Amino acid sequence: MSEVATGSQTTADDGDILRPSFWHKPWLFWGGLFAATWLVSHFAFDIYKALDARWIIRFPAAWQPEFEGRISGFMKWLLEDATIFGVQFREFTRALAALIELPYDLVLGLLTNGLVVGQGQQAVQVLPPLSWLAVVFSVVAIGHYTKSLALAGLMGACFGYLAVFGQWTSAMVTLSSVMIAVPLAAGGGLLLGILAYRIRWMDMALRPVLDLMQTVPVFAYLVPILFMFGFGPVSALVATIIYAMPPMIRVTIVALRSVPDELAELGTMVGCTSRQHTWKVMVPSAKPTIMVGVNQVIMLTLNMVIIASMIGAGGLGYDVLTALRRLDIGGGIEAGLAIVVLAIALDRLSQEYATRTVAQKARQAEGGFIRRHRWSLSILAVIAVTFFGGMLLPWIQDYPQSLVISTGDFWTSAMQYINVHYFDALDAVKTVILQAFMLPVRVFFIGIPWIWGLIVMPLIGFRVGGWRLAALVLALTALIILAGLWTPAMMTVYLCGVSVLIASVIGIPLGIWAASSASTNRVIGVFVDTLQTLPSFVYLIPVVMLFRVGDFSAMIAIVAYALAPAVRYAAHGIRNIDPQVIEAGIVSGCTRWQMLRRVQLPMIVPELLLGLNQTIMLALSMLVITALVGTRDLGQDVYIALTRADTGQGIVVGLAVAFIAIIADRILAASAARMRSRMGMAQ
Repeated sequence: MSEVATGSQTTADDGDILRPSFWHKPWLFWGGLFAATWLVSHFAFDIYKALDARWIIRFPAAWQPEFEGRISGFMKWLLEDATIFGVQFREFTRALAALIELPYDLVLGLLTNGLVVGQGQQAVQVLPPLSWLAVVFSVVAIGHYTKSLALAGLMGACFGYLAVFGQWTSAMVTLSSVMIAVPLAAGGGLLLGILAYRIRWMDMALRPVLDLMQTVPVFAYLVPILFMFGFGPVSALVATIIYAMPPMIRVTIVALRSVPDELAELGTMVGCTSRQHTWKVMVPSAKPTIMVGVNQVIMLTLNMVIIASMIGAGGLGYDVLTALRRLDIGGGIEAGLAIVVLAIALDRLSQEYATRTVAQKARQAEGGFIRRHRWSLSILAVIAVTFFGGMLLPWIQDYPQSLVISTGDFWTSAMQYINVHYFDALDAVKTVILQAFMLPVRVFFIGIPWIWGLIVMPLIGFRVGGWRLAALVLALTALIILAGLWTPAMMTVYLCGVSVLIASVIGIPLGIWAASSASTNRVIGVFVDTLQTLPSFVYLIPVVMLFRVGDFSAMIAIVAYALAPAVRYAAHGIRNIDPQVIEAGIVSGCTRWQMLRRVQLPMIVPELLLGLNQTIMLALSMLVITALVGTRDLGQDVYIALTRADTGQGIVVGLAVAFIAIIADRILAASAARMRSRMGMAQ
């Protein structure tokens, strides 16, 4: 079909009128939009002064609905007057708290407190907790039963590390939380995922709820939970379960839908009932993928331990939070590394359990009762021996304090050395980046009036994904404006945008480099895995000590936390390019640089956009945490709401962050789909 240019439009031979060139040429659209926005941002304040119209800059308070007050009033009514099936909601929350607290106290007693009778000063320990030797032997036995001696050695090394480096008691408190939160989150997510798979309207109803649960900042969860359940470990467990459940639901739905149709039909043909078909055919067939969801639940639960400590959870998270408040670098890094070690052990154990083969299971089922249950019997024997041995030799029950090794002084001294010898150089780098890059970007975003944002955002949505996306973007942007949060939202976009840009500039080349060879991939993979398993709060301690509080420190912490997706997706995209395409480029005489610039990079743009999407999600989740180092964005408002226990403010601001995340997610997903369609790739 030949095309003839006619003025500002393009016509085809069949008489159809295509889009104007403004839409047809992406560079013209995006360049023109940026130029117009820069002009509006630059001169908005002058226009406001000339017209004496403050509403141009700030959305009038008189036009703002009373979102916060109504939500706070609803939460108060819910707790004081609402009933469920004739039972007051307050009694329902108390019953739920008791159901969670009972097994938690049991596990906590087993690992840390022992069997205690009485309360307060009258409390008496009747039985001690499991000794550290019994726990270490148990995890070693579980590792060997699950996979091999290598996994058993890793489990023993990780839990031995916790004892040797003085983190045992706190680690057992954290492990108690994990042992309660993971089954509840994984089990609840599995059941909801099965319902969503079987009932279409349930699937449609869950999608927006899951989007909000995965994009609302964690701090925003804590405010209403604190209001309903009070301060304590139960509130922390409820928040952890809510935070960790959405990935399990999504993975379960995907896993069940990926079961071959032939297998599903076989269950029907042999006469399975609906219940048998689900639990004896579908779920066992989808088990490997479902276990990936369990692994994600474990990781998210451990990621939540520090934040949950703000409303009463103890353990390693409380140690990290306390160290951050005292700027205790050594103590914070030690506790943070203990969380990483615990995460590595549980992560590897769950992964290996998910990949167990039928042959392994058959071998373990061979022989008599003692052979089949040799590890269980060994664990019981070691528990009994250490129980009685601990009465005679205290070091059997508790790891000797005299043998504890501390690295706190090393980390503190290392940070002090860097501060003393390299402060001027670090401060110079910080000043240059702030003045030459971050502050101009901040001025640009802060200067954008809400009216222009209400025009531009739907325009971008329409250009990328059509009128449906434009309508969604318009609605979410309007809600942010109506809540009076446009300026802090622009601060959030500025800090998130700067951090994501820098993370992409660093991460994409690293991903391309990682894909170039197996050895490079191993080195970069270890680096990225370390960044991803470190708790988010841990990044703040050295960053604050080196760069003080402010936007620059927040940016460094966000970049470190959000770097992994940019690396992984770039490497994944390069590896998945068809080898025939590479061979064609080589035959055509392309140099290595030409191959990268003209062949590989254009082909992996969809993957890069998906990586950018995930980087933005991580950056937004970290942005709320960096409110502790002095940022002035929506994260700061969420943190203030938590300190005041203001449910209305916490929910409204948390939803505003979620709306920004949803807008970015939908726009980038639509862009990736368009790129794949243009390249003829499968969606």
